[in-house]
Amino acid sequence: QVQLVVSGGGLVQAGASLTLSCAASGRTSFNYNMGWFRQAPGKEREFVAAITWTSRTYVADFVKGRFTVSSDNARSTMYLQMNNLEPEDTAVYSCAASPTFAFNWSPQDADTYTYWGQGTQVTVSS
Repeated sequence: QVQLVVSGGGLVQAGASLTLSCAASGRTSFNYNMGWFRQAPGKEREFVAAITWTSRTYVADFVKGRFTVSSDNARSTMYLQMNNLEPEDTAVYSCAASPTFAFNWSPQDADTYTYWGQGTQVTVSS
């Protein structure tokens, strides 16, 4: 089992920056691919970004140039640096992990992740 703890959300004004963290604990002896998803009120969950164990990154088109995903494998932590936030970025952000031996993993597909952390609210005011 792996536990994922998300931190770093909050209320900010448009144009501000936030960094979210997703810390993994438990069975971290396995390697994991990890991802960020978000869900706004009344909308479906959507993919934001992902990073593989080997640090290959994937970022949704609508946040390219503003959001950066990174990880510190030694600390079992993934980060989402969010710059130039817009009111449309308001959502609950969650992180997820998939062991690298799960060959069906697709970074944008939430169903291919095994473990999920709790969400953190990000609210961007105009």
